[in-house]
Amino acid sequence: MAAKRVLITGAAGFLGSHLCDRFIKEGFQVIGMDNLITGDLRNIEHLFKLEQFEFYHHDVTKFIHVPGELDYILHFASPASPIDYLKIPIQTLKVGALGTHNCLGLAKAKNARMLVASTSEVYGDPLVHPQTEDYWGNVNPVGPRGVYDESKRFMESITMAYHTFHQLETRIIRIFNTYGPRMRLNDGRALPAFIGQALRGEDLTVFGDGSQTRSFCYVDDLVEGIYRLLLSDYTQPVNIGNPDEITLKEFAEEIIKLTGTTQKIIYKPLPTDDPKQRKPDITRAKNLLGWEPKVGRAEGVKITYEYFKSLPKEELYKQPKEFKSLH
Repeated sequence: MAAKRVLITGAAGFLGSHLCDRFIKEGFQVIGMDNLITGDLRNIEHLFKLEQFEFYHHDVTKFIHVPGELDYILHFASPASPIDYLKIPIQTLKVGALGTHNCLGLAKAKNARMLVASTSEVYGDPLVHPQTEDYWGNVNPVGPRGVYDESKRFMESITMAYHTFHQLETRIIRIFNTYGPRMRLNDGRALPAFIGQALRGEDLTVFGDGSQTRSFCYVDDLVEGIYRLLLSDYTQPVNIGNPDEITLKEFAEEIIKLTGTTQKIIYKPLPTDDPKQRKPDITRAKNLLGWEPKVGRAEGVKITYEYFKSLPKEELYKQPKEFKSLH
C-alpha cells in the first residue's frame, strides 16, 4: 500500500516543523508548505534529505496546487506571535481567511480530510474560566489583537460551512499556549522572552502586575493531541492545552530559579486586550481522544532552556523580524 500523503502548511514554523517530524515518524509522505515570512527553513532542514519529505515554497493565500493524491491537510500557516501579527495584520487576516479557503478548496478537490489550527484566542479575554469549547468568547473585533482572533474565528466558521455544505471531512483544534524547542527567542511570547532575557543577563519584563495567568503545554503533548484529533471522527472544536495554570509573575520567578540569573523582575503596562486568564477545559479531549498532557512544566521548560542555550550567541541578540516588503 502507498503511504498516506499529508500536506502541512506553515511547515517551517515552530508547530509545523514538529508536525512534519511526527508524520514522517508515523510513515506518512509529508509535503511541507511555507512562504517563510515567519517560518525558518532551519526548523526542517534535517528533513530535506528524506524521500518521504518534499517542500513547496508557497504562500497559501494564493491558489494552491499539489499534484497527486492527498489524504490529509493540516493548516498551520499563520503568524502566531503578537509581535508578528501586530506588524503584519493584513497577512494575518488573509492567511486565516483566504489561506483557509484555498486549503478547503484543495481538500474538496482531493477528497482529503482537513484539520485547521485554531486558537484559545477565539475566546478573547474570557468571561468564563476555565474555557470550554461551548463558550463563544469575548473578542474585540477592531482591537489590535482582533486581526488574529477574528481570522481564526472566520477559519472555524468557513471550515464548518465546508463540512456542512460540501460534507468535507474537517477537524478543528483550539490550541492553548504551547512551548518547546524551535520557538523563536524574539517572538514576544512570555516563555522565550523570559529565557532570552535571563540568558542575556537582562531583567525579566512582566506586563501589568503579573497576576494574569497562562497554561503552558509542551509541544510533544500538543502534537499527540493533534494527531489523535485528526484520526478521530469528531468534527466540533476541541481544546488542546495543559490546564496547569500559573501567573506570569510566578512563571518569571520559575525561570529566574531555573536559569540561575541574578536579574530581577520589572513591570511594564499591560498591552491592549491582553487576556487576563487562560486555562483550557480539556474534558472533551480526555473523553473523546483519551488525551491529556504528560510532560510537566518543570521538565518541558528545562528541555526548552537547554535548546535555547545551545543556540549560537547571535541568536540571543536577534531583533524581532521586520517585514519591509509586505503590504
